[in-house]
Amino acid sequence: MKKVLTIAGSDSSGGAGIQADLKTMSALGVFGMSVITAVTAQNTIGVQGVMDVTPEIVEAQIRSIFDDINVDAVKIGMVSNSKTISIIKKLLKQYDVNNIILDPVMVSKSGYFLLKKEAQSAIKDLISIVDIVTPNIPEAEVLTSLKIENRDDMIKAAFEIQKLGAKNVLVKGGHRCNDANDILLYNNQILDLESTRIHTKNTHGTGCTLSSAIASHIAKGYSIDSAISLSKKYITTAIENSFPIGHGVGPVGHFIELYKKAGISYD
Repeated sequence: MKKVLTIAGSDSSGGAGIQADLKTMSALGVFGMSVITAVTAQNTIGVQGVMDVTPEIVEAQIRSIFDDINVDAVKIGMVSNSKTISIIKKLLKQYDVNNIILDPVMVSKSGYFLLKKEAQSAIKDLISIVDIVTPNIPEAEVLTSLKIENRDDMIKAAFEIQKLGAKNVLVKGGHRCNDANDILLYNNQILDLESTRIHTKNTHGTGCTLSSAIASHIAKGYSIDSAISLSKKYITTAIENSFPIGHGVGPVGHFIELYKKAGISYD
């Protein structure tokens, strides 16, 4: 079994962060492991609080994994402070890690800033060692200082982010009003990835889920473009079968096939 590590924050409501990552990895048949960077108090309505895990404990968690276990891919999600980001970069280089996927989590869907402003430059520096970075449009705007309103802007942003050192860049278009199409800069070529916009409010954890799916598929030996294609199919199905729980933005259906087999209703 392939082994995938997620380095990210915890979501107490289970829809995003570490919890979404591990659910996704399990659903896709890889063994998920975690390094927790922050503990959040959040639910479907929003984020009520964040407590960062100390950089020293983040470092200890990473060393515990790599000193004992062979890791086939790494997904990096929420990391809020520059010291922790620098430690992650240092250790991933020290352990000569391959297949690094960065989801540059900056702001929650409820508008809570999960990345400290002083850490934005550190995130840009971390991009220099990743195999693929997966920003949505607001995140791509922060990374490039560009205003993104259409496909051409997304392409321009992808090339600007590549200049930071990323081998490949996926700019997700879900925040566009007219469509949800993505742009993939892969092997210095632009690929248009069409997506059908699914009309549901229950999209909590979509970015975490997609990036974890990509990491899982890459760990299993798929090329980056194939891994993204398969992952988009997975997240589309998960969104189509999202959960109407809580009073706000519900989670997607990570285990929908398992639930169907078990005869569980999630409506």
